[in-house]
Amino acid sequence: MPKFKYTAIDATGKKVVGTMQANNLLDVEYRLDNLKLDLVTLKELSAGGQTLRGGKLSRKDIINMVFQLEQLTKSGVPLLDGLADLRDSTPAGYYHDILTSIMESIEGGKTFSDALEGFPNDFDHVFVSLIKVGEESGELTKILGDMCQTLRWTDELVAKTVKILMYPAIVGVVVMAVTTFLMIYLVPQIVPFVKDMGSTVPKHTEILIAVSNCFVAYWWVIIPTPVAIFYGLKLLSANNRNIKYKLDALKLKLPIFGSITYNLKIARFANYMALLYSSGITVINSLDIGKELVNNLKMADAIEEAKAKISDGTSISESFATVNIFPPLVIRMLRVGENTGNLDEALINVRYFYDREVQETIDKIEPTINPLLTAVMGLLLGWIMLAVLGPVWDAVASVS
Repeated sequence: MPKFKYTAIDATGKKVVGTMQANNLLDVEYRLDNLKLDLVTLKELSAGGQTLRGGKLSRKDIINMVFQLEQLTKSGVPLLDGLADLRDSTPAGYYHDILTSIMESIEGGKTFSDALEGFPNDFDHVFVSLIKVGEESGELTKILGDMCQTLRWTDELVAKTVKILMYPAIVGVVVMAVTTFLMIYLVPQIVPFVKDMGSTVPKHTEILIAVSNCFVAYWWVIIPTPVAIFYGLKLLSANNRNIKYKLDALKLKLPIFGSITYNLKIARFANYMALLYSSGITVINSLDIGKELVNNLKMADAIEEAKAKISDGTSISESFATVNIFPPLVIRMLRVGENTGNLDEALINVRYFYDREVQETIDKIEPTINPLLTAVMGLLLGWIMLAVLGPVWDAVASVS
């Protein structure tokens, strides 16, 4: 279907620019008329022009969209009018085009959830499922409110994770860059001088010279190797389930960061399970959706195994206990939720405990990262300086 770029004016005289997929020029004009927009200019985009699939909504855009729709529908504004208000307040771009396409789909007879399904890269299965439940139950405003809180919480988790990983990543790159410079450029210039001193070369200096020679001879292999290993493992895991399973299991066992990753995934799983279950989605269907959220094959397989046991009649808590991956706290909370009939509240408590655990771990790690990395860099530079200046000092001392 051809794609057109249009410029129009709304009822208030405000200029509106956007794109639209339509059969022909008349179809575009008809659709704009239904949107109460007066067409000014219209241009058909070529095959290489802008397409909706060329972008992706940011987390900020999705949170903003859910929040505004929740506020508007709570005030009694119809969904379509709320989408129109949101679109008109959004500058031209991918987000604006998404809103326009969603409105067109709804006007064409689709439900809101069906319209969202047309953009799987922007709205995941959980998002669409919750919207569908809200439509069917008549509680769309409540669902939007719960989703907004959950999306904000997820955004905070991501921000914390990035915060704790960013500094080590930057320092690691700097250390590697400095080490490479010293080994390839500086050490080879100093080594001849050290050897000409005539004194015995210490073992640690010989090691430094060997490492430097290795860098000089094979820098074209050493420098791209970390990147090649990363993308190689990523490619292998994408095409080999066994490799992905082992890598995902390894991620959960890494020192410090494995614990943080594990607790984050438990908290995220419990939070979305609570949201799905409280929205009226069955436990089995909630687990089907929840296993996709953990983004870890080892945990996903454990959830699938627990789901199979629940389908066979085993209680939820016993099913999760037998898969041997979920901690005792989760099992206890699930048991309490089953006995009291408040499974969603029990899962919210799980999320609270593990969210707090992550917070406390980050608060403990963050102050120690700077001095630890500084010490690592100091030890590295100290070794190089000792290996280079040690023989010089020994030669001077012997002359004296």
